[in-house]
Amino acid sequence: MNDTVRPVFHGFEQIPLREYAERAYLDYSMYVVLDRALPFIGDGLKPVQRRIIFAMSELGLGAGAKPKKSARTVGDVIGKYHPHGDSACYEALVLMAQPFSYRYPLIEGQGNFGSADDPKSFAAMRYTESKLTPIAEALLGELGHGTVDWVPNFDGTLEEPTWLPARLPHLLLNGTTGIAVGMATDVPPHNLNEVVSACVRLIDDPEATVADLCEHVRGPDYPTGAEIITPAADLRAIYETGHGSVRSRATFDREGANIVITTLPYQASPGKVIEQIAAQMRAKKLPWLEDIRDESDHANAVRLVLIPRSNRVDADQLMGHLFATTDLEKSHRVNLNIIGLDGRPQVKDLRTLLAEWLVFRADTVTRRLQHRLDKVERRLHMLEGLLVAFLNLDEVIRIIRTEDEPKAVLQARFALDDEQVDYILETKLRQLARLEEMKIRGEQDALAAERESLVATLGSKAKLRKMVKDELLADAKKFGDARRSPLVERGAAQALAETDLVASEPVTIVLSQKGWVRAAKGHDVEASALSYREGDAPLQAVRGRTSQQVAFLDSTGRSYSTLAHGLPSARGNGEPLTGRFSPVAGAAFVAMASGENDSRFALASSAGYGFVTRFENLTGRQKAGKAMLSLSPEARVLQPAPVASVERDRIVAVTSAGHLLVFPVSELPELDRGKGNKIIEIPKAKRATERVVAIVSVPEGGSLAVQSGARTMTLSWRELEPYMAARGSRGGLLPRGWQKVDALSVE
Repeated sequence: MNDTVRPVFHGFEQIPLREYAERAYLDYSMYVVLDRALPFIGDGLKPVQRRIIFAMSELGLGAGAKPKKSARTVGDVIGKYHPHGDSACYEALVLMAQPFSYRYPLIEGQGNFGSADDPKSFAAMRYTESKLTPIAEALLGELGHGTVDWVPNFDGTLEEPTWLPARLPHLLLNGTTGIAVGMATDVPPHNLNEVVSACVRLIDDPEATVADLCEHVRGPDYPTGAEIITPAADLRAIYETGHGSVRSRATFDREGANIVITTLPYQASPGKVIEQIAAQMRAKKLPWLEDIRDESDHANAVRLVLIPRSNRVDADQLMGHLFATTDLEKSHRVNLNIIGLDGRPQVKDLRTLLAEWLVFRADTVTRRLQHRLDKVERRLHMLEGLLVAFLNLDEVIRIIRTEDEPKAVLQARFALDDEQVDYILETKLRQLARLEEMKIRGEQDALAAERESLVATLGSKAKLRKMVKDELLADAKKFGDARRSPLVERGAAQALAETDLVASEPVTIVLSQKGWVRAAKGHDVEASALSYREGDAPLQAVRGRTSQQVAFLDSTGRSYSTLAHGLPSARGNGEPLTGRFSPVAGAAFVAMASGENDSRFALASSAGYGFVTRFENLTGRQKAGKAMLSLSPEARVLQPAPVASVERDRIVAVTSAGHLLVFPVSELPELDRGKGNKIIEIPKAKRATERVVAIVSVPEGGSLAVQSGARTMTLSWRELEPYMAARGSRGGLLPRGWQKVDALSVE
């Protein structure tokens, strides 16, 4: 294989930019993946976390020690092992001390270490103090027993451990999150007792499946105690594939009429939840709530009190809406992407992860036992030489006193090696008086028995597995606790429609001639009795309910809609509809209607064409509205006529010439939009001057009120029959004096 010779100019090697960029990016990527973002399966720590824990142990900051300033720890970490920014290092330290972030905190902090409301509100490192927690001993307890590989630190002046000899699968206990280059990791925290139980199951039954292990590890266990509502089958799928998402939901109690939220999902901020709820209240999207209070304190980490407007509010329905629209319910991503024993990142399922950790633990225990065996054998070797010296004490003393080279003479005289002779020569004279043969032999017997036990354990996989199992159970008994996050299968939360959130109360919507709208409470409102802006007057008033929508038609036939409860009060002059909608230039609002979505209205133009449509066709979300009624030139939109029954109602139309036509509603087509069919005939010669004044739908048994000036004529259901004819016909002429009709209404 021929190596390419690269040109060198002025001592610098020249390489293609593409090759340099590729190599530099790859080096950076591997650094971020292996040395920053992803945890190692053995101890479950990232390098910065491992160095913080190790540095604190070197400073003597164990669980029983007095805490020291966090700045001291951070200084040691970045000065000896981790040459990066002090703020990032301190933030990693704080995270391991926050009980709302870590299921089993590794550091005990004194001072302000942040809050669940704002985890990054911690005080500066010069003000806080810290030390290790008791469970950190499960990471450090075997560090000095030959269980890890040591490597030089960044400047080669010190050594640091490559990993920590964890006695528990710490990766699953506290979880982790990190973003690398091209990959990320999200491991949720779990309950110690459940994880140890799964490890024991895998030790006893190496063929156990993920489903078997899920009998022990039932799901994540977050430190905040919120409910995990993901179904068991979905949790099992997460552990089988190594990725997915877990949904957690806040819990609440009833205290009288009030609703008290007592736990929040992991990483949910009480302040943010309050702001989300308050935003809906300000937008009038939560009329069920009167107020919200934050009563959290040291005794109650989370206590958010929701005060409903009345005792009739359905708490479950309200909370279901809040779960769907706020952080009271959150989804947590799971991605078990970790660095395995082979040094490579990989997404692992639960069984692979635990099995690989048990291999790590077995190797650690083997190294610990081998280290102890080496020490025992060395001690036995030393005791053999010491026993020889004790049995021949006078001769040993004589040789030391008289010989120029006592070491060589002692080796030759008593067949001792260098280590034994050095040990004898280093023994102090005052210890010789206390040396007794029985004590030496007693220690030899104890060490021999220990050696035999160590050799037996190292030579038997079954005994090694039993030792790992017993140590796991002992640590579980010492550090384990009950599950905090209950597993409760619940259906998906549904946000309530805006109409469902509004109390259904009667209102009268009033539209003025200049397009100003307002809503008055009740149905007994006279539009003419209200005050109007100068030059304005009432155009139309319709009855509806606060939970219903109101549709407005402009002079071009376009339809717009909004909720009635969002309209301004009738105490003032209202507001212009042009502030809510965006009609085309020159268009004016001329008609309106309100009702349920399945109710029907007859729409018509002054040209005598129209159709029946469902009210939901009149509604929409676009500010620019939607095309509804097609108009011929010079035609205008008439007031929509509510239809009670398509089968029994009668349509009544009247023209400006006094022609009245009555026909069944069923003869009009039901359309979503368009021009419709001819309602009443207007002769071609009169179309320039005659137009349709109004249409109404008269229910069976109802009567029609014909308004002409200040006079009103009432026609009963029977009296309408002479005007009955086919749709599209001319109709009958009203009596003389009543042919100039201003309006029609139903009584």
